[in-house]
Amino acid sequence: MSHTPTASPTSSECPECAGSITVTRTVIRGEVLRCGDCSAELEVTATTPLRLELAPQVQEDWGE
Repeated sequence: MSHTPTASPTSSECPECAGSITVTRTVIRGEVLRCGDCSAELEVTATTPLRLELAPQVQEDWGE
């Protein structure tokens, strides 16, 4: 699997609200973006074509 960044304007759909997400800067796999419509945190799972999934929620363990 490649970690090739993408720099050209690319768009995808938010998996949470189906809003359009347009990225005009370089992104890499694993980067987290925020949806402008619903504020969901989205993880870049592929760059060509741009594919987004809901970012995993980080659970706090409170030292347990």
